[in-house]
Formats: sequence, C-alpha cells, structure tokens
Amino acid sequence: MGVLGYVGYRSFASKDGLETASIDEGRSALEKELAVPGPLGDMSLGDKNAPIKVYEYASLTCSHCAEFNKDTFPTFKKEYIDTGKVYYTLRDFPFDPIATAAYMLAHCAGPERYFGFVDVLFSTQAQWAFVETPMEALKGIARQGGFSEEKFDACMKDEKIFDHVKATAQRGAQQFGVRSTPTFFVNGEKVEGAVPYAEFEPILKKHLPGADKTAGEATPAPSGASTPAEPEEH
Repeated sequence: MGVLGYVGYRSFASKDGLETASIDEGRSALEKELAVPGPLGDMSLGDKNAPIKVYEYASLTCSHCAEFNKDTFPTFKKEYIDTGKVYYTLRDFPFDPIATAAYMLAHCAGPERYFGFVDVLFSTQAQWAFVETPMEALKGIARQGGFSEEKFDACMKDEKIFDHVKATAQRGAQQFGVRSTPTFFVNGEKVEGAVPYAEFEPILKKHLPGADKTAGEATPAPSGASTPAEPEEH
C-alpha cells in the first residue's frame, strides 16, 4: 500500500531525548500525556520549544471546526504560531466515515502539504461533506491536489493511516474526554467550541511566561459553538 510522503510523515514523531526532557520540565501529567503523538506521529505547526502547546481535536465534517478555521485560525496563526509563542497540533477526531476518509487524504498528501489540504477541505466542506456522493467529491478534490485515481484509491486502503486516525480519535475520547468538536487543550486547559479570537486570545495570554495564571478566572466561559460527536466506530 503506497502512501505519499509516508517517510517524512513518520519523522514528525521522532524526538531528541535531551530536547524532549527540557520541553517536559515543569509540565503537568496531563500535558505530558497530551504530548504523546499518535501511532504515526503528529501534524504540528510552530516552534516545538514554544511556551504554549495547543492541541485541537477536530472533525473535517464539523461545521463549527470549519468556522474556527476560517474566522479564528488565521489571526491565531499570525499572532501566536508564527511568532514562536505557540506550538500547535491538529489531532484527528472524525465522527463519520467521510471525515475519516478526508483525514486519510490529508495525511497521504504528506507533511508539507497536510495543512494545505486541511484548509482546502474546511473551506470547501459544503461541496464534498454534505452531498449525495461525498467520496466522488473527495476524489475530485484529491485530483485537483495532484492525486491520480490510483493514488487516491491506494490512500483510502492504507491500513496504517486508517489505524492512526482511529487510534488518535479513540485516545482523545477515552483519555482526554473529548466529546465535541472543536476541542482545544491550551497547556492542558480544556476549551470547547469554535471560540472567537477575541475570547481565545485571553486564554492564550495567561499561559505566556510571566503571565498571571489567575487573570482569566473571572473571564466568562468561551461562547464558541461545538458539534457533539463520538469518534466513528469502525
């Protein structure tokens, strides 16, 4: 079974022992557990030594996840990921078969193209996720991204990637209590829903070095909507 960029994808899971030890210093047990990657590694953006670690559990067929990707993520990336303040990881949490297939497609695109595919899949969600023949629509997106029909079919049959997606979602639900999407963990703090940037930033700020950790306690709970979901059983 062929996987585009599989070797490069696996390399995301490798860590230098000394570097990992310094990153883990001062982290809670929950944060250390969150840092454990899926079977084939994690897909992440930013500096792994950033003071804030953000994990997002999302489904590619979740409309609230697409809303966050469109309305909040660009500013979040510009202000926090690109500036070295946040190390961001997107975790697979599909709750239907077509979302599983979409994640597999993004993974098959390889690490350098993964987030580009995710962005396209979110921005075109209505054109493939909620149509009568979603797999054909997904194949069309793959074709535009350079996949031949043979490569697309091989990707959909890749058991290692399928098992990775399934295991990542199951661990999110069973170990971290993910019950809806999007769900975020900001240095271990659980945040649920498609949080507007104006509400997301104060949460991020209190986790910066030197920040008052209690500053956000009086802040109203985030108002972002989420989609209740359980990982698809396969």
